Amino acid sequence: MTDKAPRSLFGELLDWMAAPMLIIWTASVLLIWGVAQDLAHKPYDRELAASAEGLAEQLRRLKGHPGPLALSAESLSLLTIEEDDTVLFQVLGARGELLAGDARLPAPAHSEAGPGPVRLGDVQIQGDTYRLASVWVRAPEQAGWQLVQVAESLGKRQRLASDIIKGVVLPQFSLLPLAALLAWLALRQGLKPLHALSQHIRERQADDLSPINEHEAPEEILPMVQATNELLARREHAMKLQHQFLADAAHQLKTPLAGLRMQAELAGRALQSGQASTQELARSFEQIALGSQRAAHMVNQLLSLARSDAAGNTPREAIELASLAREVTQDFVPQAMDKRIDLGFEGPDNCQQRVLGERWLLVELLRNLVDNALRYTPPGGEVTVRITEDPFGHVVVVQVEDSGPGIARSAREQVFQPFFRQLGTGVEGSGLGLTIAGQIAERHGTRIELDDTKERRDPGTLPGARFTVRFAAQAAATADSKPTER
Repeated sequence: MTDKAPRSLFGELLDWMAAPMLIIWTASVLLIWGVAQDLAHKPYDRELAASAEGLAEQLRRLKGHPGPLALSAESLSLLTIEEDDTVLFQVLGARGELLAGDARLPAPAHSEAGPGPVRLGDVQIQGDTYRLASVWVRAPEQAGWQLVQVAESLGKRQRLASDIIKGVVLPQFSLLPLAALLAWLALRQGLKPLHALSQHIRERQADDLSPINEHEAPEEILPMVQATNELLARREHAMKLQHQFLADAAHQLKTPLAGLRMQAELAGRALQSGQASTQELARSFEQIALGSQRAAHMVNQLLSLARSDAAGNTPREAIELASLAREVTQDFVPQAMDKRIDLGFEGPDNCQQRVLGERWLLVELLRNLVDNALRYTPPGGEVTVRITEDPFGHVVVVQVEDSGPGIARSAREQVFQPFFRQLGTGVEGSGLGLTIAGQIAERHGTRIELDDTKERRDPGTLPGARFTVRFAAQAAATADSKPTER
């Protein structure tokens, strides 16, 4: 599938300006056409009405007789309005009989005999449209009324309307290219600040994360500039944290690596001198093994932290936490037995609610919480992994509690920072386990709560620490039917 070409903001704005201009121009042409037709009819309608009234006036002067009327040349001269137009006239008697003129003119459908103004309208004669003027007249010596009708073709009216349209529309049509050119120039001028801003950003150094000057940005793109500045600020903060993390990681790795080197050098010197006993060499190799184990653990923690930071929109699935927590707890049983710690699990066989998340990250969260509890719990102590459901609150609660020395309130926010370790505990560790757990919890829309397992009243009793994570959940049937997020 080929990528679509990027849209041109300039072209889109030009289209949005040109389209209304064309619509308005078309509407104006139609409006001008209607006005031109009305203007072309008015003067010729007055002339046509005057011709009908003049002919009616001539009829009033004629003496009545039963036969057809014989109009004089003077009367017929009133009907010559334009040489290139066809003019027809008709005179009908009181009973509708033709007295004079052209029989092709239709009689009015709804016109009662009697005095009144000249009536105007359009009629069809042999497929052609004519303008018709009709008026009733009573001759002085005749009984009844006579109808006088005069009709003319529309040639001169159409020519006048065309002349009006040409005189108004053609100048507008010639101005359209000029209007388009002016719109194009206006858009280029208006988009210059945007081009200048993009050029300023393009010329920046790769490590320049300073905010863009918002005063140089047009008001329309100010929200985008502000969002970009917020992104730059977050990026700068992330880079500072990354640099600090790398510096701390390098410093933390120096200690186990320096110990490994020292133990290896001591063992080598002892072997070269031939004075090393088997017990001394065994102790040296044991220290080398412990040092390498600590270094490997720290490297694994660093890799886990990097993976949790770099995890993007990986697929999520509906996870049943009780079974997952039970499996993780079973993995730590040998380590708990070595330290004579009572490691237990409390929870249902299967949760009725599911948690939508990333399985490997949730496993990593549980492993780090259990590992931290085992490290700080003295021999003979207890560590409990607990899963509870709240169907009304739609949450699944994970708790890991121990009977160790606990964590002071002043240090509870710091324990989730990289490489932080409590002083005076004598426990060796990387200081990354809780950091990783905290980041995984945030990725799943929650946080880790920390409090004491027991109240700090008896000086001889260790308060212990309890880590609680509340995951948003949904019913098992709904979770199973819901598609995996991508």
